[in-house]
Order: sequence, then structure tokens, then C-alpha cells
Amino acid sequence: MKFCSILAAALLALPLTAISQNYPVRPVRIVVPYAPGGGIDGLARAISERLSPKWGRPVVVDNKPGAASIIGAEIVARAAPDGHTLLLTSESTVVSNPFLYPKLPYDAVRDLAPITQLVSLPQMVVAHASVNVNTLDELVALLRAKPNSLNYGSYGSGSTPHLLFEALKARSKVELTQVPYKGIIPALAATVAGEVQLTMVGVSLSIGHIKAGKIKPIAIARGERLPSMPQVPTLREAGYADIDPHEGWFGLFVTSGSPEAVVRKVHADVVEAFADPEFRAKQVLARGFDPVFSTPEAFARFIQSEMKQMAHLIKVSGAKAE
Repeated sequence: MKFCSILAAALLALPLTAISQNYPVRPVRIVVPYAPGGGIDGLARAISERLSPKWGRPVVVDNKPGAASIIGAEIVARAAPDGHTLLLTSESTVVSNPFLYPKLPYDAVRDLAPITQLVSLPQMVVAHASVNVNTLDELVALLRAKPNSLNYGSYGSGSTPHLLFEALKARSKVELTQVPYKGIIPALAATVAGEVQLTMVGVSLSIGHIKAGKIKPIAIARGERLPSMPQVPTLREAGYADIDPHEGWFGLFVTSGSPEAVVRKVHADVVEAFADPEFRAKQVLARGFDPVFSTPEAFARFIQSEMKQMAHLIKVSGAKAE
């Protein structure tokens, strides 16, 4: 009986072994749980452009927007574990949703295997030019002197601005009001117009308005200061590491249980594609992204760390799924 069980297991493993040796054996689908046209979609299409001719198989981008990226994540979580269905998504799918939603149709750790963190997106705390503060400490002092005198723009419960400013309120015992918008673009536009006075936004979106003097940077969620704006301190340097929501990021995943050889191949080929200086400059640097391209092991460790910080912030802020 024992021999029969071993033989049966070996026979079942044969198809996956063959797939890993000849991968891909059919078209590969990159599920993007967001609408076409955004930064994640653009990066997915850049990967498709490079991998399709290299692999000799179509690599198709499949946009599955909706439900805070849950729809797309579930598709990949339930796919055959053979590496032919990939997920390219943002940090919210993996490190925020598990703490915002009481029940998810996928387990971010158990059902999705990390391949690589592709890029990071530094987030910056910005204020309208009229606000008479230049540091977070000055902001706290102003809010203590004039409670509820400022509003901040967010894009809903659990969004980066919401997590940061609600945690700041709890930490510093100050009051300011959230004004939710239907996305970061309108939240930023409202800050530029002075409709609200504060928000937290990606550097690539805010840099033009900063140069124009319409908004000013207060602090940045990044491991180190941004070379292009060395005067702006990190949240850690400013003394607010405990409420730092960290950088945004995009990462590539595969269905858990997919052969390790497939994971290694996808990782190696993606890294190789972006090692081309011209391709990297066009597809990463020009979009305002910081290149990362970590190993699967490093990405897994990074996710664990990010989940701890996000669990803390969501608890402090009281954020819940909307």
C-alpha cells in the first residue's frame, strides 16, 4: 500500500515536473485587479511585451477590476498551481485587505506565492502652500492650537492618507477632518485647489505641483530621503516611524503550490527584462517608480514586515472596509 501511495504521488507530480522544465507550455495570463490605463496596468503590459517573444507564448494582461482588487486576487488564488496565471497588484491586496475585511475569498499568505517586488512608490505628506507649517511637529502644534482647523483628502477608509492622519490624530491627540474622494487624483486636486489642506500622495503625482509652489512637502514615507528632494525628511527621521504607512509598491505573485522552478524562471526573466537600461528608464524611472526587483525570499520577508505595520495602523486608525 505504501509503495502504491508513493507511485500515485509520483505520477501526479509528473505533469507539473514537465511543465516546470518546459514552462510555459501555453499562454500565460497576468491578472491585473485594476482597470486599464493605470500604473500597474502599464507595468504589466511592459512585462508582457518582453516575455511574450522570449517565452514563445502569448503573455496576456487580463484586467479584472473591482471590489478593492479582491476579484482579481481570488482568480489567481483559485487557479491551477502551474505558473500560467500570475497576479500583478499593489500592496493593498496583500497587506491591507486581510485587516480591512473580516472575510476574504483568498488568504494572502497561503494562496499567493511571492515572485518579486517590482517597484516601490514613495508617498509624500503634502500641504497646501497656504498652510503655515513645514514639519509634522509644526503641524501637530498648529492643530493643538486650532483644533479641527484643517481637513485632509483621502480616497476612503484604509487609504494611505486615512491611515496616516488618523494615526497622527490618535498619537498626538489632535483633531482634523477627513474628506474622502473617489481616488487619489481628485484628493490631490482638492489639496492643490485648497479645498482641503493636506493629503498623502505619490511623489510622481505631486512633484509638478510642488515645483509650481501650489503644495509643499512635509515628510516622505521612504527608507531614505529622496535624492531629488533631499530637504524633505523621512517619517522615521521626523520621529513618526510608528505611524509610517511605508511606500506603496507593485509586486508579482503566482498561485501557491506552483513549481519552484517556475517561480525561479519567472523571477529571473522579469529581472533580466528590466536590467536593460533603456527599458528600465522608460517603463520604471519615467513613471516615477523606484526599481526593486527583489528575490522571492526577500519579497516574502518584506511582506511579513509590511503586514505587521499595516495591522498596527489599521487598528489605530479604526479603518474598515467600505
